[in-house]
Amino acid sequence: MQNASYHGHCYNIAMPKKTTPLAKLSFQRSDCSLACALDVIGDKWTLLVVRDLFDGKHRFSEISSSAEGIKSNVLTERLVRLEAAGLVIRTLYTQRPPRYEYHLTDTGKELGPVLKSLALWGRKNIPGTSPPIFERRKKPPRDK
Repeated sequence: MQNASYHGHCYNIAMPKKTTPLAKLSFQRSDCSLACALDVIGDKWTLLVVRDLFDGKHRFSEISSSAEGIKSNVLTERLVRLEAAGLVIRTLYTQRPPRYEYHLTDTGKELGPVLKSLALWGRKNIPGTSPPIFERRKKPPRDK
């Protein structure tokens, strides 16, 4: 790795300073990039919410109906955290009653390869698992 040094259990990679919502959050327990990333997305539910957003589920009811059975209070808290971290943007789609759709930001979309790698690892190493959404989707027809 260029511009990288190993310190204890984490790599320090020289990255340009960037001001993001993540930079403003005060949950950092160390300067380890992996530890900090896990503080944002490493709990039991967050990556499943991101997976559903990649899968085209954008409304609360769609996400909450996933097979894993996330409770509504947990889903609400995860969506609030994802929005605060700048990974999700919330847009109002009806005013009475107020209802929102959730969409991944560009930063949130950067988690796509991470999800794909984890899903493929699970498929390879955990018997009885189904193909990840990335493999189940039919590819759109090519223009001739």
